[in-house]
Order: sequence, then structure tokens, then C-alpha cells
Amino acid sequence: MMFLVTLTGNSLLILLILVDSHLHTPMYFFLWQLSLIDILFTFAIIPKMITDYLLHRTVISVYGCGIQIFLGLALGGTECILLALMSYDRYVAICKPLHYSLLMNWPLCRQMAASSWTGGSLNALIHTAFTMGFSVCGAREIHHFYCELPGVLRLSCEDTLSYETGVLISTTILLLIPFSVILASYTLILATIIQMDSTASRKKAFSTCSSHLTVVSLYYGAIIFMYMRPISSHISGEDKIVSVFYTILTPMLNPIIYSLRNKDVMWALGKVLGKCSLYYKI
Repeated sequence: MMFLVTLTGNSLLILLILVDSHLHTPMYFFLWQLSLIDILFTFAIIPKMITDYLLHRTVISVYGCGIQIFLGLALGGTECILLALMSYDRYVAICKPLHYSLLMNWPLCRQMAASSWTGGSLNALIHTAFTMGFSVCGAREIHHFYCELPGVLRLSCEDTLSYETGVLISTTILLLIPFSVILASYTLILATIIQMDSTASRKKAFSTCSSHLTVVSLYYGAIIFMYMRPISSHISGEDKIVSVFYTILTPMLNPIIYSLRNKDVMWALGKVLGKCSLYYKI
């Protein structure tokens, strides 16, 4: 059920943004990139879970495990950077509206999006190569619903302390720097909103920003808890619960959060539904 809700919600959001010219702005450009990440994240994990459950099979090949690690890290890293870019977009739109078209021009937006995908993929490629290169001893059993870096590292019989330090450093760069950008952007946004004279403008700004902050809180909170701790402190049952937030819940909730609280998206949806009903009447 969650699988279908996630795919339907994110696919519909991408469709609305692509077909409605009023949504052809940098904010919605980044939003459909986020929805694409959520769809790919879902396909990387959920189908395998469903198949294993239906066939009562809990086996995955080494290559399959490596692919899941890579996709999880690549898509997760890309989303971290993308959420920071979205917060910067809101900062420019609210705090520097007269310079918005200059600071958020289309070539720059495309470069920013491409950089987020490239950065996330390179980080994932390096960590996947290192993780899959460690020797595994004893039972090759991962107490998780998919192959995630902390769970796979616990199987190694080699000393992984140095590598864990590298993971912590890269996590700090990929998580805390974008998170700092988000905090700085919204601190400046809040200061600007408080100074607005128009109540309608304040309400619109709060509505737009609260949606993004809800997504950021859900996603970053779970990711930081998972990846900014020593591997030895991880507990399998706890890891499963935390992973659910950024692999299943967040991808499912993102289109709901961004659409229900966004008048432009709801207006575009109403227009599409109106055209469909008119078509069937004819």
C-alpha cells in the first residue's frame, strides 16, 4: 500500500510540475527532482522487500547488496544537498525577491541540480567500493530489511575503525554542511518574515517554508542519528525503525506535504482533473 501511495503521489507531482507552465520555476524544478529521488529510492528497496515477503526468501546476492548500498548512499546524499539548495531558493525568493531571477537563473539551477547528483553519486561509489572490499567472517546475515552500510560493516572481521572515521568525516561534510545552510537560510527567512507588513505575505511565506522544514526535520533527523554514530553503537532493531523514516515514510509523505499545503500545486491538480472530466464527457 505504501509502495503504491509513494509512486502515485510522487509521479503525479512530477507530472503536474512538468505539464503546468505556472509551475516552471526553480522551486518546483528542485521539487520534481526530489520526487524523482523518492521514486528511485522506493524502487531500490521496496520491491525486493515485497518479493522476499511473498516468497518467504531472505537472500540477496553480493552484487545486489552492493547495488543497494550504492543507491541508498547516492540517493540519500543527493537529497541532502538538494534540500539545502531548496532552502537557499526560498531564502533568495523571500529575502532578495528583486534579485531572484538573477541569482536563481535556469542555467545555474541546472548546474546546482547536476552537482547534487554528481556529489551524491561519487560519495556513494567510494563508500560502496570500500565497504564491499572488506572480508566477511561467520554468518553472512544482515539484521536489516535492506543492505545498508552500517549493517554490512558489522559483518566484517577486519579492523574497520579507520574507515569508520572516514565515513564520519564524509557524513559531516555531506550532512552537516547542507544542514548548516538550511539553518542559516531559515534564520534569515524568519527575520525577514517578521519584518513584513502584509499579513497575507507573512502567511504565504510561513506556509511555503513550513512544508520544507517538515521534510527537512523528518529526513535529516533520522539520517544524522543513523550515520553520525560509531558502528559499534548500532542496534539492529533500532536501525530498522530509524531507516523506515528516510526510506519509506519520507518518500511517501513528501508529495502529500508539498501538495496539500501548496495552493499552486492544488490549483494545477484541479485544472488537470477538470480537463480529464471534460474529456470523458465528450
